[in-house]
Amino acid sequence: MSEDLLNRTGANILVEALQKNGVKNVYGIVGIPVTDLARLMELRGMKYYGFRREDSAVDAAAGAGFLNKQPGVALTVSAPGFLNGLTALAQATKNCFPLIMISGSSERHIIDLSQGDYEGLDQYNAAKPFCKKAYRVDRAEDVGLAVARAVRTAVSGRPGGVYLDLPADTITQLNNATDQVDQGIFAPVDPAPAQEPSDQAIQRAVDLIKSAKKPLMIIGKGAAYDRSEKQLQELVDATDIPFLPMSMAKGVIPDDDKHSAAAARSLSLKNADVVILVGARLNWMLSYGDAPQFNPDAKFIQLDIDATQFDSSQKIDAPLQGDLQSILNKLVPALKATNYKVDSAWLDAIAADTTKNDEKFAQRIEKGKTKPEFGFYAAIDPIKEYFQEHPETYLVSEGANTLDIGRDMIGMQLPRHRLDTGTWGVMGVGMGYAIATAVETGKPVVALEGDSAFGFDGMEIETICRYHLPITIVILNNGGIYNGIDKVVPDQPGPTQLDPTAHYDLLAKAFGGDNYFVTNYEEMKDTFAKAVASGKPNIINVQLDPAMGKESGHIGNLNPKLNLEPLEEKESVDKND
Repeated sequence: MSEDLLNRTGANILVEALQKNGVKNVYGIVGIPVTDLARLMELRGMKYYGFRREDSAVDAAAGAGFLNKQPGVALTVSAPGFLNGLTALAQATKNCFPLIMISGSSERHIIDLSQGDYEGLDQYNAAKPFCKKAYRVDRAEDVGLAVARAVRTAVSGRPGGVYLDLPADTITQLNNATDQVDQGIFAPVDPAPAQEPSDQAIQRAVDLIKSAKKPLMIIGKGAAYDRSEKQLQELVDATDIPFLPMSMAKGVIPDDDKHSAAAARSLSLKNADVVILVGARLNWMLSYGDAPQFNPDAKFIQLDIDATQFDSSQKIDAPLQGDLQSILNKLVPALKATNYKVDSAWLDAIAADTTKNDEKFAQRIEKGKTKPEFGFYAAIDPIKEYFQEHPETYLVSEGANTLDIGRDMIGMQLPRHRLDTGTWGVMGVGMGYAIATAVETGKPVVALEGDSAFGFDGMEIETICRYHLPITIVILNNGGIYNGIDKVVPDQPGPTQLDPTAHYDLLAKAFGGDNYFVTNYEEMKDTFAKAVASGKPNIINVQLDPAMGKESGHIGNLNPKLNLEPLEEKESVDKND
């Protein structure tokens, strides 16, 4: 094929359209029918990062979208590869991360007649329930338009995932349209336009805040995504309104700010009379705003781009629809003009509860450093200290106890420096997010993993080593899902048991990375900073006592309990007979 003909193929138009829209990196796995497409991407100057599992590749693209505020792009093969990426596509949509997942697919006429094509699947219709929008491109001349639509859809309104279906025929098809300019390639104009709330809506919110004796601001990851840190810091400094950050919003306002109510979460939620939700939703992570976790008489102000989020769980007394920066650009000066200040008694109550809880937490950490059973607190403490001294480092985390305890212990000082399991609480995102963070920022990344969570995408250590990424993977191995002591019958491992003596660190060694194995606090303290400072791919396997860790971490209430005692007693009797 001559270069002129190559330039007119659907594949080449796709590559140039992505570049026109600022896409530099693509994450994926190749095979039929997209192998040459990936080669073409590299030949045209793009960076293609090849993964071991499609879900990790799509997670990486989603993480890139969160970090950059523009769609990350993932590439998968047809049918099985598409299905492997579908969970990550759905998660990106739930997390409001802009993402374009592109999958090669079978010829449409064969699929529609169910003639049994190789990896045949109606991917276009299968994807629809799991993303904001799905598009299928049947003609090379429509590829540029499809990319522009995908970009606009991914970033406009509430961001999310978009699926782009690319049949094999479209990849090699020539664009013979004679009436197109630049083969139909363009970047959409103002794909995520600013949306301001009305003056009336602003005044309603200001009046409600002015009436508050015990206000509380809850900051969600939407505030981090929308780069709202300056406005929110100004708001808190001017009014003294205390704030509670959700996990991926940590660092929007530094965690050590005196207005943080993170260590007084229960007291703050139970007593706040006006709750201001900034890029946060009243979903399961906030108990839907219900009592007894929340004050039953609380009134709610919600800042959100999507009006369908208002009144989803509680009456929203002052809804503010728009992008967060536009809302805050009107709300902050309007509130400052009133000279509103929070009652010092409310701040004193939060500060007293914070001090009390911090002291208890510090005692728990100190006890963990010396107790014979090596546990989560002692293992994470050196990481906490490192982040205090190196706030520019990025943190990715997943696991039950690992995630929960790490979130409580490790303070963040900068926005968008923490990525974790997000709205769905999905495990297996760690390696994809870590790879994208290292690629997109060029900064050191720490992936803090539970042993179970790491198992979902652990082979991506080979990807990390192949691209020489500065990622330190810390695996807190307590030998199980939640912990490693679950054994209900004598002749088989319990449902939550894994291998407490596994040397996950040797996976790094197998692919050319550094490996470390630690069994106590002093070893972890001596090892961690050295491992991150090396700038090399590495795994620190932290062998914990299998008894460390509780069922489901902080959300054990979501795990239904059955009365298994009669069967357990019978099993014990049978064993002793």
